[in-house]
Amino acid sequence: MSTHAKRERLLLADLLEAAGPDAPTLCDGWTTRELAAHVVMREHRPDAAGGILLRALRDRAERIQAEFAAKPYEELVQLIRTGPPRMSPYAIKQVDEAANTIEFFVHAEDVRRAQPDWAPRDLDKVFENVLWSRLEKGARLLGRRSPVGLVLRRPNGQTAVAHRGTPVVTVTGEPGELTFFAFGRQDASRVDLEGDKDAIARAREAKLGI
Repeated sequence: MSTHAKRERLLLADLLEAAGPDAPTLCDGWTTRELAAHVVMREHRPDAAGGILLRALRDRAERIQAEFAAKPYEELVQLIRTGPPRMSPYAIKQVDEAANTIEFFVHAEDVRRAQPDWAPRDLDKVFENVLWSRLEKGARLLGRRSPVGLVLRRPNGQTAVAHRGTPVVTVTGEPGELTFFAFGRQDASRVDLEGDKDAIARAREAKLGI
């Protein structure tokens, strides 16, 4: 049975292939080539991928990512589509599902939503619940830099506190939209924000995400 991570992986590869190497994305101002190189580096060079989170390793990670970006674009897309090498921890199904489901969902949306005619995907309820479960667990990490209190709320009333503080902004939307918002793509998320006008503005400009 195909996992959610595998489905999102294949979708991301298809989107990157269709967009070509020089299309814009919503990820750090990267082109599709740079985004593809990031994904490949993360899976094929875990020794360098630590630079994604650790400032001390960032220069090395950027250098190795640039080396991947210099490869033929078609090769990068194929490496994403076929998955990590056998010795990679991501080759373990459980690790892949835990670490890559949201990673690939967000990056697929980074490609889709950089286009002017994008529309939200119609996600099935099972996948929405998976996204919500991951978002609940990671909300505090994703919202740690918020300058205001931040509450994420599904239309069914389920909530997750991303940041404690006042004033409070409540962000309401479907799990996919809340996920994209919490990963720092606030302006490209279809959500409703409630709270003080100034607090809402600060929440929209906050450096959310990993």
